[in-house]
Amino acid sequence: MIYERIFGGNIMEHFKRGVLLTLIGGTCWGFSGASGQFLFTHYQANPMWLTSMRMCFAGLLITLFGALTQKEAMKRLVSQKKDLLKTFGFGFVLMLCQFTYLQAINTSNAGTATVLQYLSPIYIMIFVCLTSKRLPNKIEALCIVLALGGAFVIATHGRLNGLALTPAGLFWGIFCGFTAAAYSIYPKRLMAVYGSVPVTGIGMLFGGIVLLCAGKTWTLVPALDLAGVLATIGIIVIGTAVAFTLYLQGVVDIGPVKASMIASIEPVSATLFAFVWLSTPFKGIDLIGFAMILVTIFLLALPSDQVHNYYIYFVI
Repeated sequence: MIYERIFGGNIMEHFKRGVLLTLIGGTCWGFSGASGQFLFTHYQANPMWLTSMRMCFAGLLITLFGALTQKEAMKRLVSQKKDLLKTFGFGFVLMLCQFTYLQAINTSNAGTATVLQYLSPIYIMIFVCLTSKRLPNKIEALCIVLALGGAFVIATHGRLNGLALTPAGLFWGIFCGFTAAAYSIYPKRLMAVYGSVPVTGIGMLFGGIVLLCAGKTWTLVPALDLAGVLATIGIIVIGTAVAFTLYLQGVVDIGPVKASMIASIEPVSATLFAFVWLSTPFKGIDLIGFAMILVTIFLLALPSDQVHNYYIYFVI
């Protein structure tokens, strides 16, 4: 009995921590989005340059932090060539996600790219159901609908004509959703063994270097004043290093399905940051999108024995 209580308590603590870390990580991504908008609008920053900078410097920061605080885990990961290669693979997938999202924006628009990116929880759900040989439960299905619907409302203000579904935009957007699902699923075992910091740091640094070299992004540096430099640092530290480390630890704690749906707080926080900081207006219908995503987070944050009662309340 004592063992069961302790073991159960540990599970609940991990669950609570995972929900909190994922929520903070998604909020930090929202800050990154507002900062990126600021740099694109006022400094005409090149998205490829910004992506390579955020991945290289955030990866370096996380790696140095891991070397100082988790030396043994870093040494074990670096010494295991097979796992190190898998970590490089994770970094490449992470880089692909950033690249395909930018391509989706360039070939359609930001709203379309955001909605297509948030198909990733559906891909994750399909993967989990196939590997565990089960069907989605009612709560998972409801939360996917709410998260995707909320992202759609916020990104397009509820207007279907806000989507620009060109063939190229559709291709890159769906590709982005797949890569977003892949980086949530792929490193889970690695992080369970070595922790989120070593895997995220080394993988992100590798992906950033690949993009830096492939795109020759050192030739795309914009002219930045102090405000631009501070916004770039904010994206690197808060919107990338902190965001990805917390989110991926949340994936380890609560699984990729719940983590990916809780992270849908990103468009909510991005809209609010842009409103407060950049005076970007948002419409009343956006509140409906906020509510849909907040209900998703509320349902997923509840212990499983309480969820059924709330499901009945919301659908009846």
